[in-house]
Amino acid sequence: MENGAVRTAQPVIVAIDGPSGTGKSSTSKAVAAQLGLSYLDTGAQYRAITWWMVTNGIDIDDLSAIAAVAGKPDIVSGTDPAGPTITVDGVDVAGPIRTQEVTSKVSAVSAVPEVRARITELQRSIASAAENGIVVEGRDIGTTVLPDADLKIFLTASPEARAARRSGELKGVDIHTTREALIKRDAADSSRKTSPLAKADDAVEVDTTDLTLPQVIECVVTLVEEKRAGK
Repeated sequence: MENGAVRTAQPVIVAIDGPSGTGKSSTSKAVAAQLGLSYLDTGAQYRAITWWMVTNGIDIDDLSAIAAVAGKPDIVSGTDPAGPTITVDGVDVAGPIRTQEVTSKVSAVSAVPEVRARITELQRSIASAAENGIVVEGRDIGTTVLPDADLKIFLTASPEARAARRSGELKGVDIHTTREALIKRDAADSSRKTSPLAKADDAVEVDTTDLTLPQVIECVVTLVEEKRAGK
């Protein structure tokens, strides 16, 4: 379905937050496609700026060096849920940003206030430009990026369930190792000073531990439709 094929009566901005392995990306893309909304993976933007830092030889341990160049890369996100794209300085980085090297450094880069300010500004401009509305997924969307979002959803799942899902996505990766990495990432994201991973006070929490992906999608679609209907 082409983005915009389903006309919405009222543009709706949906913020979906939660840690890795809760089904955020799959759910957000499917909900956006089903309801004719745009889609934005904010994590990909942080991965993109991290990829740029690594590619350009910036010392990830030097916070001032990261801050000094945070405004340099030109990051462009395509918001069609059927085929979301991301480029940095005109280069397609959809593949390179998923490498282990980038994954291991993204929390450190994301914690730098100048990086968060730059990416947050980018995310807000994309959301405000979405004519039919948009599903924005990340870790601080409902709390920091779009605090006035029409609907805020916080996805959770047990560490075991999340590790099993991540291991399924990353072939040949041990579940125990993945679980430890997820818990470490959670701690880093939840304890950072700038825009930590947190559930907004007015967010609807959905525990996906015992739900299939179609069940999670159905749940979120229902929540969005109820919001649209003014319930």
